[in-house]
Amino acid sequence: MADSQSIINEAKTKMKKAEEVLERELGTIRAGRANASILSSVTVDYYGAKTPLNQIASISIPEARVILITPYDKSSLENIEKGIYEADLGLSPANDGSAIRLAIPALTEDRRKEIAKQVKATGEKSKVAVRNVRREAMDTFKRDNKADDITDDELHRLEDQVQKLTDNAIKSVDTIVANKENEVMNG
Repeated sequence: MADSQSIINEAKTKMKKAEEVLERELGTIRAGRANASILSSVTVDYYGAKTPLNQIASISIPEARVILITPYDKSSLENIEKGIYEADLGLSPANDGSAIRLAIPALTEDRRKEIAKQVKATGEKSKVAVRNVRREAMDTFKRDNKADDITDDELHRLEDQVQKLTDNAIKSVDTIVANKENEVMNG
């Protein structure tokens, strides 16, 4: 028999992790504003090794719709440019010889709606992850109940606790998604 409280704590931790993953994934979705996290998937061929962009350059946002990438080693400018193209972000890098500027274009209404759908789909994946955590915890409690390790009353109390955790996590996911949708639609 597993300790009931540790199962609940583990479920809480996993649900929190699902929220964090959602926030990270939504951070990479372009909302019409400059955001350094859209470059998190960019890797650059740096002396023969694929290296994350943020390890070989400083990334700043001097204006609302501009990302400035200043390499620590100026000889890597062309490779950074190539890495941005390969990441297929839909952005055109402008190399001025010492830094690269990425202008973030304003989004069209149709593109905003597409991105909002993408945000919703990502949120749904997180909800599924949260529900899977709930199912695992509930299954464990039901097994313990069948093995007479916990009483029926205790089973119902624990199921209620897990359900409350789940409801809070789903509410949190909905809030995160709503905030991102708002950012995208009003960006």
